[in-house]
Amino acid sequence: MTSKVFSRPFTQQEPISQEAIDAAVEVLKSGRLHRYNSIGEEFSEVSLLEQDFANFQGSRYCLACASGGYAMSVSLKAAGLKAGEKVLTNMYTLAPVPGSISNAGGEPIFIEINENLVLDLEDLSRKAISSKARFLLISHMRGHLVDMNKLMQIVEDNNLILIEDCAHTMGAKWQDKRSGNFGLAGCFSTQTYKHLNSGEGGLLTSNDAEFMARAIILSGSYMLYERHGAAPDKEVFADIRLQTPNYSGRMDNLRAAILRPQIKSLEKNIKRWNERYQLVEKKLREFKGIELPERSIEERYVGSSIQFRIPGITNADAKAFLEVNKKLGVELKWFGGDDPSGFTSNHKSWKYIEQQSLEASDKILSSLFDLRLPLTFTLEDCSLLSEIIGECAAVSYTHLTLPTNRE
Repeated sequence: MTSKVFSRPFTQQEPISQEAIDAAVEVLKSGRLHRYNSIGEEFSEVSLLEQDFANFQGSRYCLACASGGYAMSVSLKAAGLKAGEKVLTNMYTLAPVPGSISNAGGEPIFIEINENLVLDLEDLSRKAISSKARFLLISHMRGHLVDMNKLMQIVEDNNLILIEDCAHTMGAKWQDKRSGNFGLAGCFSTQTYKHLNSGEGGLLTSNDAEFMARAIILSGSYMLYERHGAAPDKEVFADIRLQTPNYSGRMDNLRAAILRPQIKSLEKNIKRWNERYQLVEKKLREFKGIELPERSIEERYVGSSIQFRIPGITNADAKAFLEVNKKLGVELKWFGGDDPSGFTSNHKSWKYIEQQSLEASDKILSSLFDLRLPLTFTLEDCSLLSEIIGECAAVSYTHLTLPTNRE
């Protein structure tokens, strides 16, 4: 077995920039942390963040809110989801996605995935017809984009309302179009492990004026919607403001102040993440027994994490593989476990949802491992952890004492 050991923490993010710290200190000195606590006609930090992110995303409107999960939930409500309605969504995702559907009063219908970790579009077509669902909440899970041209054809053919969970695809594109701009709404997260870091937070974008007006009122604007930085004209709110409840999910000025400077560094950081992803991808492909998803040349991804499979691995061997990597300092997540662990879970443990048969996807998840690639890792770090993973996988593949089967 390898004698190499990895010593870097997988949960350590880069420090918040001095510019962001200074902006946050100014908010603290002012005492004006609430987004509507502004003077005169000035825009608050939250409203300025909405302007900045709308400009980055290329969307007309943006709403800053409490979390990415809240953005998804409020999107479904603003789009007209009724209690008990079916919502099509990925089976391969994280718990906040079905949680947001449940919170909005809907019932998830899970769509199978393929070995490239994206929606099985044939299964989507079948279930769109059989379920008669009006909504598709697609989760671009771990930054993998399905063929968006084919997806949009299915959306059009079935009159689906598309909402995109872009928690892992902020800055990603299919061809020349940004993730989040294909459907009615794009939902983004600024939780610590995402592409912008405010601890917790969410951003919702859209080009639909009435939809965004409802979302703004739902988020808890009271009658202060004119203080938003990237909102529809006030005339759009005339009736909506009286017909829409307040669900209080606002972002505060402190988090917005931390986020605004980070937008300026996002494109540079995407290049840095992809350098790390591509290095690890190349090295892992050198080891027999490891399979990685194929990515389309039309996809411009953000490689802040990487996924790989060891097809045929048993549950017992998968757990042993996790443990031996952990002892050598490499923290992997496994999506095949029936019991949730940390942030990782799958549909079998979401007992608040009617259980669904997803055998094809379950087989894929049983062999699927996940690795975070924080920007605090150097390229040398990424090379080392790739070697450790590959050599541990080779042992699992051959059941030999030493990894001798590298191609």
